[in-house]
Amino acid sequence: MNLSAHLRLRHLRCFLEVARAESVSVAADRLNLTQPAVSRSLKELEDILGAQLFDRVGRGLRLNESGRIFQSHAAASMTELMRGHDRLAKEGSTAVRLSVGALPTASTDLLPQAALQFRKESPNVRLHIQTGPNWLLFNQLRDGTLDLVVGRMPEKDASTGVTFQQLYIEDVVLVCGPGHAILSADEPARNIRHFPLILPPKGAVISGTVDRYLSSIGLPEMRGDIETVALPVGRKIVQSSDMLWFISRGVVAEELRLGTLIAVNLESPLLSGPVGVSVSRSAPLSVERSNLIECLRACAGDMI
Repeated sequence: MNLSAHLRLRHLRCFLEVARAESVSVAADRLNLTQPAVSRSLKELEDILGAQLFDRVGRGLRLNESGRIFQSHAAASMTELMRGHDRLAKEGSTAVRLSVGALPTASTDLLPQAALQFRKESPNVRLHIQTGPNWLLFNQLRDGTLDLVVGRMPEKDASTGVTFQQLYIEDVVLVCGPGHAILSADEPARNIRHFPLILPPKGAVISGTVDRYLSSIGLPEMRGDIETVALPVGRKIVQSSDMLWFISRGVVAEELRLGTLIAVNLESPLLSGPVGVSVSRSAPLSVERSNLIECLRACAGDMI
């Protein structure tokens, strides 16, 4: 089929907004369109491409493999159009904006250090840092809203259309408050079942890592009483109770250094995984992005 005769800008705008929000109603509000109009554009686009782009999950929509592949190409096209518009509208401006998605393990130490170094080396670049759930940041990476994402290597579903550059290997730790009973146990792993747990929510990058570890010690059906990867919440709960928390070491690095949280000695290779930089395969070359990656690499080297 001749795409140029049928594909319109509205198809791409509707598709990218629904992919970002995983909701037709939210996308319609953002685009100032009716829900039927957005749904009709999506149906037309799928007919043009000859492929289904979304799977229905409850009342929402979630990108499938075909959708993630098309998202990276559609986003690159829209990004280049917007950059062309900005160059014409702001000719002569030297300000450049670099948008970074920060996953929890990189948010407390690695990225802040790299951001300060980058600011010294690239004073004319405005660095926009955004946190959020794994699925949202990788959707925004593929659609061009973000230039890169820093954190754990994405699981298979999130990695479509994305390249990953490893900076270092980091473990997920089980943390508790000072003086917790599990610290005096001969075999801490065998005693995990006796305490309430805080686990990463489904969809968090480390969720699969923790599930695999729990299965390896005979706790495949273990569920958390609380689910979070947020430092302020998890830290306060652990320090105020006998709960144990599975969390990336980078999130609680400062607390471990200060001794306000203690890492339980589990010694399992299943809890280790790569931390690095994810970039969309369709992203255009960017000197600014390359410079930030070098700053991240330098700071990661200091942390190892």
